[in-house]
Amino acid sequence: MILVTGGAGFIGSNFVLDWRAAHPGEAVLNLDALTYAGNRENLASLAGDAGHVFVHGDITDRALVDRLLAEHQPRAIVHFAAESHVDRSIHGPGAFVKTNIEGTYTLLEAARAHWSALGEAAKAAFRFLHVSTDEVYGSLGPQDAPFTETHPYEPNSPYSASKAASDHLVRAWHHTYGLPVLTTNCSNNYGPFHFPEKLIPLMIVNALAGKPLPVYGDGLQVRDWLYVKDHCSAIRAVLAGGRLGETYNVGGWNEKPNIEIVHTVCALLDELQPRADGQSYRSQITHVKDRPGHDRRYAIDARKVERELGWRPAETFETGIRKTVQWYLHNPQWVQRVQSGAYREWVQTQYAA
Repeated sequence: MILVTGGAGFIGSNFVLDWRAAHPGEAVLNLDALTYAGNRENLASLAGDAGHVFVHGDITDRALVDRLLAEHQPRAIVHFAAESHVDRSIHGPGAFVKTNIEGTYTLLEAARAHWSALGEAAKAAFRFLHVSTDEVYGSLGPQDAPFTETHPYEPNSPYSASKAASDHLVRAWHHTYGLPVLTTNCSNNYGPFHFPEKLIPLMIVNALAGKPLPVYGDGLQVRDWLYVKDHCSAIRAVLAGGRLGETYNVGGWNEKPNIEIVHTVCALLDELQPRADGQSYRSQITHVKDRPGHDRRYAIDARKVERELGWRPAETFETGIRKTVQWYLHNPQWVQRVQSGAYREWVQTQYAA
């Protein structure tokens, strides 16, 4: 069995589904606090699957984590649980410090105690895989080389600072205590079950609802885009064969400015579900004031994970974004149910200006 934290969130739930498909003989213990972005409905296809054990709980609850490790004896922890939205971190950084820093510390200490008590064979096989972000590296200029695993940390938002802190804790627990850790730093994910506060699902959902498509500033901020199912396969590869204590950057080799992403989504919706009035969804684009500390460009050099583990993304951006738009068109009930009153209030607060 493996323990997955945050396994009802966007990337975590995709990973749990991917793991059960790729490793039907190995169960998943899924620990999630079910905050606004955690959704049991993402895991509906696993109903009745004895190989998926869900526990509603918080990673900062040391007693709970200790009990789960003792009871289930997982051979690995895959740590997704995190507050992850930059805009929310600007308005409420405390939750990011609690979950991303204190939560990771709690998990590391629980994992260290569990690992230290294992027999030699189980101890040698145990892994703690920490899932992080390219945002810890800061911002790149237009001509700068992409981020490598040795790029200096220069976080610019409360979110990226909290993730940088968690990365440093993971590294320290390996070098100080010998805990067998692995770290992945990924670029922007997209795909099914993505909560509609992030760029791509927000554009799809707002476009279909006839609402403005809010684009920060000039929209020329550049990101690398990684289809979530490719990210899942990369994590499986790192967990299986990654070198202890090492960091692996995981990217999609898809650098694109935000405004191009929005235009692509609009073009796909024009094709797949045209507006009744015949106009393009691009007419709904509205430029809004840029957010504070908005990094201009991220780019991932993912050659290390390819060189050492043979991993490359299977999807191009063109194939991945089409699958994503089609998923949202085919799952309007999911979208409707996650758009609670609290979510609507958040969007109004964030983009009203």
